[in-house]
Amino acid sequence: MRRTTVVRTGLAAFLMLGTWATAGALPAAAAPDPSPAAAGAPASAGLLAAMQRDFGLTEAQAEQRLATEKKATAVEPEARKAAGAAFGGSWLDAKTGKLTVAVTDGSAAAAEAVRATGAAVRTVEHSAKELDAVKARIDKLSAPAGVGSWHVDPRANTVVVNVVEGQRSDNDVQAFVSRARAAGPVTVEETPEAPRTFAAGTVGGDPYYTGNVRCSIGFSVHGGFVTAGHCGGAGQGVSGWDRSYIGNFQGSSFPENDYAWVNVGSGWWTVPVVLGWGTVSDQLVRGSNEAPIGASICRSGSTTHWHCGTVLAKNETVNYSQGAVRQMTKTSVCAEPGDSGGSFISGDQAQGVTSGGWGNCSTGGETWHQPINEILNRYGLTLHTA
Repeated sequence: MRRTTVVRTGLAAFLMLGTWATAGALPAAAAPDPSPAAAGAPASAGLLAAMQRDFGLTEAQAEQRLATEKKATAVEPEARKAAGAAFGGSWLDAKTGKLTVAVTDGSAAAAEAVRATGAAVRTVEHSAKELDAVKARIDKLSAPAGVGSWHVDPRANTVVVNVVEGQRSDNDVQAFVSRARAAGPVTVEETPEAPRTFAAGTVGGDPYYTGNVRCSIGFSVHGGFVTAGHCGGAGQGVSGWDRSYIGNFQGSSFPENDYAWVNVGSGWWTVPVVLGWGTVSDQLVRGSNEAPIGASICRSGSTTHWHCGTVLAKNETVNYSQGAVRQMTKTSVCAEPGDSGGSFISGDQAQGVTSGGWGNCSTGGETWHQPINEILNRYGLTLHTA
């Protein structure tokens, strides 16, 4: 930021890193809740309050859920390795509070090895490798507008193809589904609306602008920040909430992917914070361990601010009108235009940047994010952590 802006906004501006929010959207005295670092708590009081609101939990239940999810996230790599070729996917079982790992039928030794890690076991017909191969074959097909997305569902042990409500009888949709079924085990489900991206036309007082497009910053990296690729192309200039120059898109990919990164300079700086918008305390970012299916996840964006939900699916291919985007994570969190590029975070772990979805934050919906670790690896970036 410009020095005059720093003087005017003070500490609040410093804490807005990673989201570059409107000055008036956050009280001047707002700051990250120090309790997690000071007392070893699972999350800030604000995050716990948001989980209570969005999940209908007590404070104790929210704390227990975060602790359970943290344990499951740590166990998953070990359990996957133990399953070996028999691995059929994994998810967090909300009822038991345990990570569940699918193993193929007849793999008794693998099942026992998985149980030894502390995970529960479910026997399935198809391995994750087999289902990923089916999805890869479907990825090669050209999808009509009536097909919303498709992903591997480890719990159902199948590839789920989501068809837009009312479009199932469309000839092109039927032809696509027929070809998808020929690729392997496929289940067809309906989605209320077609997916769309969440960029928006210019309105005042928002995190950053590229031309006439408003989007939200995702996460700080050393040298800049990551965001959605559909928000701008490589070389385009970016200005902040105060319209002062920040930097340029250094890399951008959309469709096929939906990620980008912007360099930061001209008096702006980065800190490892996701904005809570006064709804919750600003959240410190401490890493990027990927949360399992079934885990809670929250999103920060410049339009609808802070909302929480759960991870519904991973490696989903989303069929936007502009083209398909692959390797996305689907969540039950709502979003609206202008939230694109914003932060998805689970506890204090960065998860990804908002891409698009369907619905809104009045009636509900689903939103996809592009996983953060893929973006970091693609551009050789290092996440800025506390």
